[in-house]
Amino acid sequence: MTTMLPWFANNAFPLYLAPMARFTDITFRSFCKRQGADVLVTEFVMSDALLRDDPKIWETVAFTEEQRPMGVQIFGSCAKSMTAAAHLLEERIQPDFIDLNFGCPADRVTCMDAGSSLLRNPSKLAAIVEAVVKGVEDTPITVKMRLGWNNESIVANEVARLVEEAGAQAVAIHGRTKAQGYSGEADWETIDAVARERSIPVIANGNICSAADVLHLEQKTACAGAMIGRAAQGYPWLFAEIKHYREHGILPEPPTIAQRWDTLLDYARQVMARPHNEEYGNDLRWMRPKLLSLTKEMPGARRLRGDLGKVVQLADLEALATKHLRQLATNEIISE
Repeated sequence: MTTMLPWFANNAFPLYLAPMARFTDITFRSFCKRQGADVLVTEFVMSDALLRDDPKIWETVAFTEEQRPMGVQIFGSCAKSMTAAAHLLEERIQPDFIDLNFGCPADRVTCMDAGSSLLRNPSKLAAIVEAVVKGVEDTPITVKMRLGWNNESIVANEVARLVEEAGAQAVAIHGRTKAQGYSGEADWETIDAVARERSIPVIANGNICSAADVLHLEQKTACAGAMIGRAAQGYPWLFAEIKHYREHGILPEPPTIAQRWDTLLDYARQVMARPHNEEYGNDLRWMRPKLLSLTKEMPGARRLRGDLGKVVQLADLEALATKHLRQLATNEIISE
């Protein structure tokens, strides 16, 4: 399959929502889509878990038709299981593409010789890509990777060449090494250099936090798109800001704090209502990382973080929203 992925046609510069473990659930993806994200990708799932037919895993990769173009990201270290999982995804849910994760830096993933660990073995990585491409001929295969394992082994250009030769139709590059994790600045210059060498689209990822960042990548580099991760985690309205800035040259008014709370409460209600969340009952303590992200940089955020640590049920979260908005209205909160 050699046709260009349609969301890159006509020199488009699509905005991707990055796949983020424990964050990019179906509800969050829907909100980002409404805000202007062009392409969505699920949280990553292990190929072996899909083959075990775990219902929770299938819930993780579920999506709505409105979320298309929609990709499912898988990871693993075995070409056979990765191919079998990709074939199962193609057969059951027909994603628009399947993304292979060679970028996750988490030790629980790299200890299995998966994720960014495979950047230390480009030939094995390429063999996995080739096997999956051949195994799912009707679904495009893309790749997400990092620059390399560490600063002494930057292999982005070599690996991008190999995955292109293996049949991948796009590659997203996080501009850090595995050793960096999420520290330091992402290296957009190296991503740009790779993009100039490749004929498949190269999507930039890492440190993309504003409309100005996206315009720089679009106008000053050879990158074909931008993948936004942690910045959207705390402020999913960023996609709408970027689209507005592109069209009008100015940033729109940000959502009010009341609007942010409305979104947060609606999000919590929808997530708790999803299948396979019934085990939690009305206990949403497991959602605290999601809630903390969505309250980032609100006025009084430090105190708010402490209050969120005491939230147990949805009613507690609703009461906290009412309290916080009342304190704002009466000037009881001093911006931090």
